[in-house]
Amino acid sequence: MEWSEKDPFVRFRMSFKKINREFLSETELDNLKNKNFISDRLDRVRDLFIFSCYTGISYVDIMFLTPDHLTMGIDGNNWIITKRQKTDSVVKVPLLPQALEIVQKYQDHPVTAVSETLLPKLTNEKLNMYLKEVANFVGIKKNLTFHMARQTFATTITLSNGVPIETVSKILGHTKITTTQIYPRVLENKISSDMNLLKTVL
Repeated sequence: MEWSEKDPFVRFRMSFKKINREFLSETELDNLKNKNFISDRLDRVRDLFIFSCYTGISYVDIMFLTPDHLTMGIDGNNWIITKRQKTDSVVKVPLLPQALEIVQKYQDHPVTAVSETLLPKLTNEKLNMYLKEVANFVGIKKNLTFHMARQTFATTITLSNGVPIETVSKILGHTKITTTQIYPRVLENKISSDMNLLKTVL
């Protein structure tokens, strides 16, 4: 509108503060998977979290999954094909055995039969609240939130096991690979295995 003669922000410079996103280690993930919960409520919460850890699918997208999203992929295995609510991009995820086991657990289950969804439905608020209880029972000291499952998928499950970042980016439904680069941190065991491989080459 030309109300100001000079740009008041001419000397302003943006700064970027790097945040270390938390994720579960392989040991913590195994402890969570193998924990037997007496409470059905906590058992379902754990299942939803583990499913996300092995698929990278976000909370909101999991809640919209129906049996129709489960399909046979080009490799003859079970895939989930859906759209991300956030970006409207198509997500195609081949199901790892750990994720498929959870899907099969809730086939013809009363809670999914009523909601007509692939997995039990729960509000994001309750889910994150119950995850605090889950973490307490398992002995996880980290601030367990549902988004940490995607973080775990990117870091512990895929990138640390040699899955290329381009593949991880596609599975996570990111439109730009720079978004995926925020997630991963190279773990010490990956550094160790890479350097040991280098030793054999040298």
